[in-house]
Amino acid sequence: MAQDPQTDAETDPETPPATRSSASGGISIGVMTGGAAATGDRASAEDRSRRAGTPTPPPSYTGAPTNVPGGIGIGVMTGGAAASGADAKAVDASEQLLDAPPELAMTVRMLREHLGMLNRTPDIAELDDGLNEIEEGVTSTGQVRRDRLQWLRDRLTLGATAAAGLASATAVVETIAQLTG
Repeated sequence: MAQDPQTDAETDPETPPATRSSASGGISIGVMTGGAAATGDRASAEDRSRRAGTPTPPPSYTGAPTNVPGGIGIGVMTGGAAASGADAKAVDASEQLLDAPPELAMTVRMLREHLGMLNRTPDIAELDDGLNEIEEGVTSTGQVRRDRLQWLRDRLTLGATAAAGLASATAVVETIAQLTG
C-alpha cells in the first residue's frame, strides 16, 4: 500500500524543516522589545540578556494579538521567553538591573540595624544576607537586581519573618514599590 507523499515528508527526519508542515501552531507578538520566541518541532526560546537601568515603557500597542491556533498570542512582550510546539521549552534567565536611588541603601541599612535587635533565627539571617547583597550592589554600582527586590518585598509583605513588623521594613517596601512600579 502506497503512503501519502505529504505524510512521508512531514514525518521523515531527513526532510528539510522548510518542507514539513507543523501542527504546533505559531506565535503572534504585537510589540516585542526583548526576550525570545520560538515555534516548531523542536522549538526552544531562551532569554539570557542583561538589562540595566530603569526600564522604558514599551511602545504603545492598541491591537490584539492574532489568534494563533495551537500557538501563543502576545500583545506586548518586554522580555522573557515564549515557546510553542511539540518539544517547546522557554527559559527566561535574564537579569534586570534597576537604577537604585540612594534612599534604598539608606532604608536597607536602617532595617539591617533593626534586625540586630531581633533574635538571630535562620530566617533573620537569610534576610540579613539578602539585605547585605542589595546594600552592597546599590552602594558599589548604583543598581540592584529586580529579582532581589521582589524577593525582599515578598519576605517583608508576607510576614514571613519577625522583621515584617518593623517600621523600617515598611520604609524598604515603600521604596521598592516606587522603584519597581
